[in-house]
Amino acid sequence: MKSLGKHLIIELFQCDSTLLNDVKTLEHHLLAAVQLSGATVIQPFFHQFSPHGITGVVVVAESHFALHTWPEYGYCALDIFTCGDTVNGHTALDYLKENLGAANASVMEIKRGVLDLPQSEIRHKPDQDAA
Repeated sequence: MKSLGKHLIIELFQCDSTLLNDVKTLEHHLLAAVQLSGATVIQPFFHQFSPHGITGVVVVAESHFALHTWPEYGYCALDIFTCGDTVNGHTALDYLKENLGAANASVMEIKRGVLDLPQSEIRHKPDQDAA
């Protein structure tokens, strides 16, 4: 059976607390991770909380990349959800682990939209293979 998408649910521990509270740096790193993965950026949005913490999402043509930070704990939660087979979420994850200074990580991978259909009938975008 083929799935429509792959969802990486990631926890990064013992990250650099200063980085986790720097909205410009996080936006730079998440956009760089998206680019390295091969995904197509539609729109980024980031919000800084007071007194600390950031939520950011990059909507991509293939779904989304999102992060939520708790600098006071050195913790970052990440979601990398993509459809199709062209995006490499693990490349993005490796980049983010290194650039956020994570000492430890936990990763769960979930297949989304597992359908009992022949491979030839699975389409990730409405216009794909329309011919």
